[in-house]
Amino acid sequence: MPRFLILLFIFIAFGSTGQSLKLSELDSSEYFDFWEGMWSATWEEGDTLGKGINELTWIMGRKVLQENFRILKGQSKGFMGGSLSVFQPQTRTWRQAWADNQGGYYDFIGDFDGDKRIFKTHPREINNQKIVQRMVFYDIKNDSFTWDWELSRDGGKTWNLSWRIHYERM
Repeated sequence: MPRFLILLFIFIAFGSTGQSLKLSELDSSEYFDFWEGMWSATWEEGDTLGKGINELTWIMGRKVLQENFRILKGQSKGFMGGSLSVFQPQTRTWRQAWADNQGGYYDFIGDFDGDKRIFKTHPREINNQKIVQRMVFYDIKNDSFTWDWELSRDGGKTWNLSWRIHYERM
């Protein structure tokens, strides 16, 4: 009997609630479907432009958004990374896991601030500073948006811009 209770707890905590929530049923503030597609990415690197491409495709029955990002020109030419993003209907929360060819790995949780879509890390303590990093998607239109990578050293009270990318749909 204890084994059954353990399995039941695991199913309830991590499994399906029996309710299926479709993206079309969500409020527009709860999804990242604008991001699907092939994007040209540009950013300033001093007097020149860095360039890359980012392809996002729904997989696994349109439940998981898969990202493939590559830098084609600039200081970090050859950089590649990818993510898997998923909406968890049980908690009504977006989650993302990112990994790249430089050994980077991030675990993000989705957030919203008005029209901005955000993925941010959990705070971690480094040298007596509470570090949080986040991606902010804004000025979202059908064929373009802006993406900022920001860093907070005070747990998310103040943010400093690290990287700004302008996206145009290809």
